[in-house]
Amino acid sequence: MSVPSPGHDEAHSGVLGGRLNWLRAAVLGANDGVVSTAGLVVGVAGATGDSGVLLTAGLAGLLAGSMSMAAGEYVSVSTQRDSEKAALALEKRELASEPQAELVELTELLEGKGLSTELARDVAAQLTAHDALRAHAEVELGINPDELTNPWHAAGASFLAFTVGALLPLLAIVLPPSAVRLPVTVVAVLAALALCGWSGARLGAAPPGRAVLRNVVGGALAMAVTYVAGTLLGAAGT
Repeated sequence: MSVPSPGHDEAHSGVLGGRLNWLRAAVLGANDGVVSTAGLVVGVAGATGDSGVLLTAGLAGLLAGSMSMAAGEYVSVSTQRDSEKAALALEKRELASEPQAELVELTELLEGKGLSTELARDVAAQLTAHDALRAHAEVELGINPDELTNPWHAAGASFLAFTVGALLPLLAIVLPPSAVRLPVTVVAVLAALALCGWSGARLGAAPPGRAVLRNVVGGALAMAVTYVAGTLLGAAGT
C-alpha cells in the first residue's frame, strides 16, 4: 500500500506562499518608497523651486527611508527566526524525552488533516522513522527546518524595494523643467501607486479596483497635504 506524503504538498505550497509573501513585501516596500519620498519632495517643492534643495531633500529621504525599512525588517525577521529556532529546539527536546507521546501527537495531527486513524498512525510512524524532527516541524509547527527566514535577505530586499520606489518621485521632481516638474511628479507618482495597488491585489488574489483606488487617493492626499504645508512654511519664511 502506498502511503501519501502530506509534507510534500505542504512544502510545495509553503515555498510558493513564501515567494508570494516576498513579492507582496517588495510591492509594499516600493509603495512606501513612492509615497514617503513623493510627500517629502512635493512638500519641499511647495516651499522652494531650487533643484539642489529638492535633490538633497529627496536623497536624504530616500536614504533615511530605505535604511529605516531595512533595519525594521532585519529586527522583525530576526525575532521570527529566533522564535522558529526556539520552537525547533523545544520540539527536539520533547522528541528525545517523550518519543511515544510525540508519535501520538503527530498521529492526531494527521488525523485532523483528514487521514483515517490507521493511515495516520502508519504515516506518522514512517515520517518519524525517516526524520522525526522534520515531520513535527512541518506538520505541527509549519516550519521547514532548511528554510528558516533570513533577516539579511529580508533587510536587503526591503532596502532595494524602497529605494526603487523612492527613485521615481525623486527623478520626476528634479529632471523636468521647473515649470512642469510638479504636474509631472504628481502624474508619475499616481501612476506608480496605481501599478503598486494593482500588483499587490493580484498577488493576493483580491479585486484590484479597490486597492488601486486606495493607493491613488492616499498618495494624492499625502502630496496635497505636504505641498500645502510646504507652501505655507515657505511663505512664512520669506
